[in-house]
Amino acid sequence: MLLLNGPNLGILGRREPEIYGTDTLADIERAVGEEVAARGWRVVAVQHDCEGALVRTVQEHYDTVGAIVNPGALMIAGWSLRDALANYPRPWMEVHLSNVWARESFRHDSVLAPLASGIIVGLGSLGYRLAARALVATVE
Repeated sequence: MLLLNGPNLGILGRREPEIYGTDTLADIERAVGEEVAARGWRVVAVQHDCEGALVRTVQEHYDTVGAIVNPGALMIAGWSLRDALANYPRPWMEVHLSNVWARESFRHDSVLAPLASGIIVGLGSLGYRLAARALVATVE
């Protein structure tokens, strides 16, 4: 299972903890791994600050069973990431740690959301666990 995280998410735990919480990306990766372990899935966790690297990662992982994607700010204008995910052949969930609709208005639209199998926002790192559970329930 692909766990894809975009710009600035590599510094979770130190990045505005009042908004993003204190869990690190390693904590989140571990939690997602626990959620999917019973299914026999292995988590391929990738974080990049560069959109092109994220696109390449999606394209190189068509063989995964599904994906959890936190695009960070690329949700707003990550058109090449959108195109890559449009071609991704498996279900995927979009996750955001904060409630983007309770924040600045420029965060209220996602170019990726219409393609996602589901979206979880505002539940902190628990959102990743819930996305993993949803993928387990969705993928046959």
